[in-house]
Amino acid sequence: MALAATPSSGDQGRGALHLVFIPSAGMGHLLPFSRFIGSLASQGNVDISVVTALPTVSEAESEHFAALFAAFPAIRRIDFNLLPLDDATLAGTDPFVLRWESLRRSAHLLGPLIAGATPRASALVTDVTLASQVIPIAKKELHLPCHILFISCATMLSFLAYFPTYLDGANADHLAGDVDIPGIGRIPVDYPPNVLRNPDSLFTKQFIANGREIAEVDGILVNTFDALEPEALAALRDGKVVPGFPPVYAVGPLKSSATDKEAAHGGASSPIAWLGEQPARSVVYVAFGNRNAAALDQIREIGAGLEASGSRFLWVVKTTVVDRDDTAELKDVLGDGYLERVQGRGLVTKEWVDQEAVLRHPAVGLYLSHCGWNSVTESAAYGVPMLAWPTLGDQRLIAKVIKSGGFGLWVEHWSWDGGEGSLVRGAEIAEKVKEVMGDEAVSARAREISLEATKAVAEGGSSHRSMQEFLATLS
Repeated sequence: MALAATPSSGDQGRGALHLVFIPSAGMGHLLPFSRFIGSLASQGNVDISVVTALPTVSEAESEHFAALFAAFPAIRRIDFNLLPLDDATLAGTDPFVLRWESLRRSAHLLGPLIAGATPRASALVTDVTLASQVIPIAKKELHLPCHILFISCATMLSFLAYFPTYLDGANADHLAGDVDIPGIGRIPVDYPPNVLRNPDSLFTKQFIANGREIAEVDGILVNTFDALEPEALAALRDGKVVPGFPPVYAVGPLKSSATDKEAAHGGASSPIAWLGEQPARSVVYVAFGNRNAAALDQIREIGAGLEASGSRFLWVVKTTVVDRDDTAELKDVLGDGYLERVQGRGLVTKEWVDQEAVLRHPAVGLYLSHCGWNSVTESAAYGVPMLAWPTLGDQRLIAKVIKSGGFGLWVEHWSWDGGEGSLVRGAEIAEKVKEVMGDEAVSARAREISLEATKAVAEGGSSHRSMQEFLATLS
């Protein structure tokens, strides 16, 4: 069930509070927003508006927004038509980073849109990718409280918060070495997003601007829970990372309600039906997120590894960054005869899969994952051990959380960069799958984390209390 937002004794019923949410692009950003929004909307004591940037980047985003508004008709939709991004210097930039830049360059149009909302907005909740643009609008133009819903882990939040201090101390304009974060410890240079080593990259400029501005928000909501990241949360809350840092509310793990994409598809999908035919904890679930596309030779090595592992598996294959561009046939991607050889033991698909339903299914015993934070919190919530294979962005920092938490294995030399010698061979993949599937200590720790997640979102739990504290600041 989703985290409950039980009305406090001071609530005056529906309409007493009007929150305006400003999500960013990418399903990794949109999912936690829709889950948090759905949690609030299902309680009926908060008015909600959602700023919807148009056009969306992916078909998945369009369908997800449609499902959200269909599930909760009372939520108001504020269409935000973005200005054209005509900048030849940005050619070749990641399409989602481009969308973030388009949102940022159009942000000056948000003030009048939100000012015209009825009833008057009580506060804004924005994605961190838009922080440096939205916070000044909230504070100086709209005179409203502004919170961030941070879609990654508390460890990544610590890095973002401390990064400006690091840059000032190093007299640098990019990541130039390891970073020692007070209360957290040393972060090796290759753990944060690699692109931060390039001072000219659009992402680096956005990251620094947002990091310098977040100290001005009224609070930061994080999709995590105290038992999952105790040290990072304590360091942020105690002011060790940045003195005087805003309140940090751990409100996770955020889970889906009827808002999520399964509402638009209805019924049990074939992967779930297939899982129902498999023994308990026998299936390896393999998926690398919505923004990650592996090279053909690496895809085939993954296939070889799964085949050689002897385990049953459910594998979601993705060959392009943007879903609308993915037209390749599975038999061409995997090679002649592969699907026939694994028939019955392995299910391979390019279709959308209800990942939460997969991870909570008793047949699933391991998740081979890219380490997107939504995936990690889902795996933690349902007690599924992880084999971490981070691909990009914050995912190596997230893999560190998995390793530190003891509920998974991270093979640090596994890479996706496509360079010479970086191809991970099927034999090694098979070996590590067998290792984690047979590791009872990891499985036991995953079960412990799952119990802690359940306690956190239950009434009186740490995440439930954080939600109440957040709402109390707005009443």
